[in-house]
Amino acid sequence: MDAVYHAQETRGKVDFGWLRSRHTFSFSSYYEPSRVQFGKLRVLNDDIVIGGKGFPPHPHDNMEIVSIPLSGSLEHKDSEGNSSIIRSGEVQIMSAGTGIVHSEYNASPTEPVNFLQIWILPDKMGIAPRYEQKKFNMEERDGKFQTVVSPEKESGAVWINQNVTFSLAHGKKELNIPYIPKNESGGVYFFLISGSVEIGGKKLNARDGLGLPALPRFDVRFLEESEILAIDTPF
Repeated sequence: MDAVYHAQETRGKVDFGWLRSRHTFSFSSYYEPSRVQFGKLRVLNDDIVIGGKGFPPHPHDNMEIVSIPLSGSLEHKDSEGNSSIIRSGEVQIMSAGTGIVHSEYNASPTEPVNFLQIWILPDKMGIAPRYEQKKFNMEERDGKFQTVVSPEKESGAVWINQNVTFSLAHGKKELNIPYIPKNESGGVYFFLISGSVEIGGKKLNARDGLGLPALPRFDVRFLEESEILAIDTPF
């Protein structure tokens, strides 16, 4: 497996007025054959929805869908009877399984919401649809990686139907934070939410992505105050 680097400006782009989205991997009308997936990571969308707008009810099946609000709040409703609002510091997962219909709207009539929507290919197909949401103490990711999505049901993170782990870290300038991969034969996709860092000699700026084959450890060097997401996936 080769390393892949995705500069933020090379991402797919759509602008519908109410929705502005950047696609790291091929999605909808954006198709790039070299950017279909990284391991089990299939979609990484960086969405901004204006106040009072959103995605009307639409179906999904056999996909693990993770939503991570970065600013603002997002209202979720689905055909399983779930209804909630997710905010920055929270993480939501929906296992579409045999089929589910859901909607996502900006919970504010005036302020935009910015969130990451990430799709993971499932381990087991045809499971019963499920939904989970959890608020995390954001101070627990200062200077270290905090696991927010895990295949281990008793981990304290939200559970995912795949051997994939999501971790978030926040660091100050000149800090080095180690990341220990979970999948020895897989890889780690780093997505820089804000700031600038260096990993394995490669500099990342905000919204850049870097996928690397698993090593015994990675050292993330913070060039300024930054927040980073690590997605640890098998191949």
